[in-house]
Amino acid sequence: MNRLLRSINVTELLRPLGHVLAFSCGSAALMSLIAVSLALVLDRTVVGADLLDRYNVTLFTYTMVNLPQVVIDGLTIGFVYAAIALGYTMVYGVLEFINFAHSEIFAVGAFVGVELLIALDATGILAGASLVMAYAYLILAILFGMIAAGALAVTVERVAYRPLRGASRLVPLISAIGVSFLLQDIIRLVESLTTGQFNRIMPTFGNFDGRIIFGKLAMGNSTITLGIAIKSIIVIVAAVVMLVGLNYLVNATRIGKAIRAVAQDRKTASLMGINVNKIISLTFLVGGLLGGAAGVLYALKFTRIDPFVGFFPGLKAFTAAVLGGIGNMTGALLGGLVIGMLETFAGSYMGVFTMGALGSEYKDIFAFSILILVLIFRPQGLMGKHVVQKA
Repeated sequence: MNRLLRSINVTELLRPLGHVLAFSCGSAALMSLIAVSLALVLDRTVVGADLLDRYNVTLFTYTMVNLPQVVIDGLTIGFVYAAIALGYTMVYGVLEFINFAHSEIFAVGAFVGVELLIALDATGILAGASLVMAYAYLILAILFGMIAAGALAVTVERVAYRPLRGASRLVPLISAIGVSFLLQDIIRLVESLTTGQFNRIMPTFGNFDGRIIFGKLAMGNSTITLGIAIKSIIVIVAAVVMLVGLNYLVNATRIGKAIRAVAQDRKTASLMGINVNKIISLTFLVGGLLGGAAGVLYALKFTRIDPFVGFFPGLKAFTAAVLGGIGNMTGALLGGLVIGMLETFAGSYMGVFTMGALGSEYKDIFAFSILILVLIFRPQGLMGKHVVQKA
């Protein structure tokens, strides 16, 4: 036991936690500064006057009172995007191509986990489950989602990508897009044949929908209750555990050293005795496991899923991976938190700041605007390195 403890690299366990804390505080502080600055500028304009007339509260007060809840919601969705982005980053780091089918692998994990919980709920097990057993069933659903998504990811790599490994980069990219559409339709077909329903709803059980209340703040004639849902805490904790575990696997184990060697130079790694095909399959497996867990966590957070549930989260996670620096695990975390914060702040304040001209439904334009700007001015991402290919 002592030998096992001595073999653990404590630095690689603590370093990603430091990144989580720094990026969470940094992104929250930056977005809060932008929101508060806009509120101060607009408070003396017609926007502030309109809000004061309707709710008897200044724009600055409205922004400050809602700020803590907006930050909490932004962190929650940001960690979901970061968990999905890690799957994109793992594959790109080794093969240098975008696995666009990862969003559907995420969706398969969500459906497997939710269908398992629906089946348990139909038997009455979930209704009478104690608090401990409720968490056990949730963990079981996450594990089943991870296994299904991981197995699917390995299968996709073996069938759709490995035969095209020697082709130009455009060919496997087109194959990935084709696999993405194929998996969407397979999910629709399976659900049509088995349940006959397009949408699936996460069963209500345990105390996951409960909230931990921090306090109440007066805002004009109303009161704002500040709190965080228990399921949001589960999402954040699970995402942090996945990040720490992946970081440790890649940077502190022999398997991780082999993955890094294959990512750096496949031919030389093969000459050093590394089974390149096995390592690439393992990389897809790890990415699929992360995607499956993220799928179940997404279903827990947002309750409803459908066969296209992976499209927008996958697209935003890809944006997060590009923003942070695709191929960089720390960058995936940073990108996910930034996109999550940006989306939540835009959805919460944009309607008020524009007097309803731009509602929360326009929040997605910010994520994709960020993608365009990053690709134009810093294509290697915020934490990526510029690599010059040798002739």
